[in-house]
Amino acid sequence: MTNDISQPESDRFYAGALDRIRILMIVLGGALSLAAWLIFGMRPALGFLLGCVIAYLNFQWLKSGVSGLADRATNSGKAQSGKGIIARFLLRYVLLGVAAYVILTSFPASLRGLFAGLFLPVGAIACEAVYEVFTGITRKS
Repeated sequence: MTNDISQPESDRFYAGALDRIRILMIVLGGALSLAAWLIFGMRPALGFLLGCVIAYLNFQWLKSGVSGLADRATNSGKAQSGKGIIARFLLRYVLLGVAAYVILTSFPASLRGLFAGLFLPVGAIACEAVYEVFTGITRKS
């Protein structure tokens, strides 16, 4: 996140969205895993937590992959190797497949929790959208 004084306030606000989404993913993942443990038990909660971890890693790798492709396309900054970008892109799906296989063969009851945890970015982005709307409304008043 850049804190350049020459940027308008709204640009600085929206530039922080990715950092806020990342923090929301950690908070929501922990809180919802605890709630899943209390409501559904340990195995579904562990599946959910694993899904949250995979979703968080996927979000991070997707962000770095897009940044790497953008740097490579514009030839600005430190360019990453094309093979590394593709490897991380494919690793995301391999990780998901391995986790789903392990859970399906070991703890079938946890599979639904895993799939629910994969939706963590959706919840974090929805919370960020609500925050931005609320901030926009209160700043206009």
